[in-house]
Formats: sequence, C-alpha cells, structure tokens
Amino acid sequence: MAINNSEYKYHHLGIPTSTPKPGEKYSSTFKMYTTDGNNPFRIQWHRFEKGCPLHPLIQSTPHVAFKVKSIDEAILGRTILLEPYYPFEGFRVAMIEIEGAPVELIETELSEEEIWGKSHKGSVVYPEDR
Repeated sequence: MAINNSEYKYHHLGIPTSTPKPGEKYSSTFKMYTTDGNNPFRIQWHRFEKGCPLHPLIQSTPHVAFKVKSIDEAILGRTILLEPYYPFEGFRVAMIEIEGAPVELIETELSEEEIWGKSHKGSVVYPEDR
C-alpha cells in the first residue's frame, strides 16, 4: 500500500493486555512485558506496568506495524506518539497516531529471522540482558 509516496508493508499487530502471557519478556526501559510475536500472523501481546513512560494510547489501544523505507518521510505531518529511535542495531521505529489509533513504523534491512530470532542483548529495550 502506498500513502504520501511511502510504501507500507504489514509487519505485526500489537495488542495491549492485562493478562500475563507465556514467553513474555520484561523491558525495564518501558516497564512492560512483550511476547515475541514469532507466530504465523506476528501478533505481539504487550502488558504495561504502572509508571510506563509510553503514550497512553500505545498502552490502551492495539496497534498495527508497517515496514517503511523511510521513517522520516512517513512521519512528516503526523502526530508522533513515540519519536524515532533504534531499539536495537539496524532496526529503527517510531509510532504515530492515525484517527485515534497508534501505528508503528519500522525502518530496517534485517530479515524477519534476525528481527524475531535475536535476543537483543544490551539493547535500549532490554538493557538488563547483557
């Protein structure tokens, strides 16, 4: 799909939950638990602790994530919920709001195996994993 000269390719669906899920991993950076999303439809579950620094819309509303060639182009003129950053090497993300829904944008050349299969030790999201 193309919008504003940017191509959008489905990557995953993130769903907030208050129920612990098998295999979830804790992020001290964001005070949240996340499943790996390594399933046929790439569904991730996100459980947030009190004090989570992420925008309330991210914590309360499911989001869809798309790969884009340029996050900088894709966020132009959009309401930004999460500024662009690199949670781990070679993988840049940002979140915007579209009609009241959070949308995650991903800029990467990594393969799906590298994205989902890595431990991401020492990353911004999981600094406790060294």
